[in-house]
Amino acid sequence: MNLRNVLLFAGMALLIVLEGSTTFGGLFGGSWNTALFILNFGLLSAIMSLGVNMQWGYAGLFNVGVVGFIALGGLAPVLIATAPVTEVWTLGGVGRLIFSLVVGAGVIALAVALNHRLRGGIRVLALGVTLIGGFFLYRALFDPAVEVIEAFNPATYSNIGGLGLPVLVSWPVGALLAAGAAWLIGKTALGLRSDYLAIATLGIGEIIVAVLKNEDWLARGVKNVIGIPRPVPYEVDLQASAGFADFAARFGADPVVASTIVVKLLYAGLFLVVLLALTAASELALKSPWGRMMRAIRDNEVAAEAMGKNVTGRHLQIFILGSAVCGFAGAMMVTMDSLHNPGTYSPLRFTFLVWVMVIVGGSGNNWGAIIGGFLISFLWLKVEAWGPAALDYLTAGMDPASPLREHLKDSAAHMRLIALGLVLLLVLRFSPKGLIPER
Repeated sequence: MNLRNVLLFAGMALLIVLEGSTTFGGLFGGSWNTALFILNFGLLSAIMSLGVNMQWGYAGLFNVGVVGFIALGGLAPVLIATAPVTEVWTLGGVGRLIFSLVVGAGVIALAVALNHRLRGGIRVLALGVTLIGGFFLYRALFDPAVEVIEAFNPATYSNIGGLGLPVLVSWPVGALLAAGAAWLIGKTALGLRSDYLAIATLGIGEIIVAVLKNEDWLARGVKNVIGIPRPVPYEVDLQASAGFADFAARFGADPVVASTIVVKLLYAGLFLVVLLALTAASELALKSPWGRMMRAIRDNEVAAEAMGKNVTGRHLQIFILGSAVCGFAGAMMVTMDSLHNPGTYSPLRFTFLVWVMVIVGGSGNNWGAIIGGFLISFLWLKVEAWGPAALDYLTAGMDPASPLREHLKDSAAHMRLIALGLVLLLVLRFSPKGLIPER
């Protein structure tokens, strides 16, 4: 890293420290709790930004379905770490559900085989009979199984539950779920032109989120799953510990406040280990012959293909890797919140915002993606509080009954978008390659 990059990271660290400092808390309106929340949010965002940077910065793949892969990663803690709902297994709902899914997969496999083996009109007829008949057979098996599962105690369960495994296992499983979806999407969409790939990933991302919202049997849909196990202690358990109360007293801290700070610090340690490991692996990969090949394909696909490189195969590879990183981050985020809420998976937050991080930080540079993740996360969280305060100050001299003043104050909710748009425009104007450009 050169001096400029070190100063950027030092400045970002200073902003977080000032957020938590009691001396400057009046300026930023924060506390150590909010500072550590911003730190954890920034660490998660930096990991997501690294995943998108792999796809766009390394290979030039325009993935607009980032939210879908993050949502799939977020599903993993529900399926892995929560306790199984044994009642729906004994009622036969899960067994019938699994059988219906196997039948559905068999219908698709049969359709693929017929498509390869048959030709002409007979192929069209065979595919039509197989797909239409298979669809009705699948629904005849699937719907009764789902009714059994969703009818069981809908206020608390109505889903299949999980495997009851340690929650940290769900993080790599989240990456595998996202990678599997990326493989399926990539096999069909990566042969398309870049604009068609963007449209395809946008649609598929929204389909994934829609499935999570509506299929209650899988993860309770919009009814949410709460109480997901955590890899760190709960605040109430720390507060009930006499040893922890003595520990907090030695620092003159309230045990309740101290417990929330310690939990956030533990999460920050876990997230930092993951970020450092991913950054080290990404840097080694980018500087290897494989990384140079990926950038050569990005810069000139025709020339790379003429040199014997499998362009589509390499695109599929990097598409899977980037999506797996996003899925990993999605699982980490749900673990930190101890809540799975598909309603929060908004393209604005989990696609547009991550893309802004990559562009502002510097696409093609891992350190740029990281600083972009921290900076945009900080602004995203702080502008929400700064916006109304700024408009109150600017309109203080206006007539309280003025329609313009009321309109401006009502527009405070949009200050986030205005601020991020302004930052993006300034960076594109004065540093078009990002804060830390690709070398």
